[in-house]
Amino acid sequence: MLAEEAKACFSPWSTCWLHSSLEFEKSLLFYRQQLQWLGGMGIIVLAVAILPMLGIGGMQLYRTETPGPVKDSKLTPRITETAKALWFLYLFLTAACALAYWLAGMNLFDAICHSFTTIAIGGFSTYDGSMGHFNSPMIISVSIFFMLIAGINFALHFTAWRHKSLTHYIQDPEVKWFLAILGVVGAITVITLYLSDTYSLSKSFRYGLFEVVSVATTTGYTSSSSFSAWPMFLPLLLFFTSFMGGCAGSTAGGMKVIRVVLIAKQGMRELRRLVHPNAVFTIKIGGKPVSPRVGEAVWGFFATYILMFVLLFLALLATGLDFTTAFSTIASCLNNLGPALGEAAFSYQNLPDAAKWILAFAMLLGRLEIFTLLVLFTPTFWRY
Repeated sequence: MLAEEAKACFSPWSTCWLHSSLEFEKSLLFYRQQLQWLGGMGIIVLAVAILPMLGIGGMQLYRTETPGPVKDSKLTPRITETAKALWFLYLFLTAACALAYWLAGMNLFDAICHSFTTIAIGGFSTYDGSMGHFNSPMIISVSIFFMLIAGINFALHFTAWRHKSLTHYIQDPEVKWFLAILGVVGAITVITLYLSDTYSLSKSFRYGLFEVVSVATTTGYTSSSSFSAWPMFLPLLLFFTSFMGGCAGSTAGGMKVIRVVLIAKQGMRELRRLVHPNAVFTIKIGGKPVSPRVGEAVWGFFATYILMFVLLFLALLATGLDFTTAFSTIASCLNNLGPALGEAAFSYQNLPDAAKWILAFAMLLGRLEIFTLLVLFTPTFWRY
């Protein structure tokens, strides 16, 4: 019986949720959590850190794996040292998260497993009820804090640690936008939940803020109930927030905050040009002008992202899914979120096999930030 359960749980489309009563089942749970943790920072970066003697273009691999629009800055003079520094920081935050979960009331096994998927922004839990299983405000608070930490650029964490100063967080424009957007969406969510009598004021604040951070950082944890059952526009609001994702250089999915900010600033520049056609407007981030090449790259990424979203969305509709299910599942997979709406609100199990193949491809696109995967399908790549 155990062998059959193990085979089912390793199936690509399995929705197997194991109880923690048997040691064998715990090993599978740990394995699944560990996979997300290893993928969080990127196996390529790990390989560069522990296999520096290969000499196979470490910096090129590092730029390919590191998310975000700007990838040329190095934290240390050598790529090997940079990778080691990032992994040391990654390990430290994971250990701190596990300790915090344990002190908040989780047992040691659950604390370690959930720390893996919190810092990696994976969102897998050892229980069907996710974070709602524990019914603990303290655990929810710990989860919110470390999801925010994991959603911020790890290079910024390293810089703050090296200089023993928190001023870098305050000065970083991407972090300011990230927290500001979460604050606005969080306020809207909490007020709507309270005014619609969904929860009391304290629960509206707790669950609303938790789900906003979970979805915006593309972690995908859930609390007392699925946000898909929330009233009015809230489920769609949270889904659109997931398109933003976390900061560049974090373990979050989505388009990244810095890209969204650059697109918004370029849009405002074009509006100003309509009023003042002969004026010269420079786009600045943090008081520094942005290179036109970066702007072109961001618009290229955005256009490709939208194109792939539309194509995959239409492909899902062709498999027979309804509009809500197709839209939410492709958005969830492309942004590496997890939860969805419609037929997939609680599980992807009943979706057609063709839809699951499409969504698997969408997950790869999202995790590798579109271009890294699509370049494999270009003749130019194979010619040279």
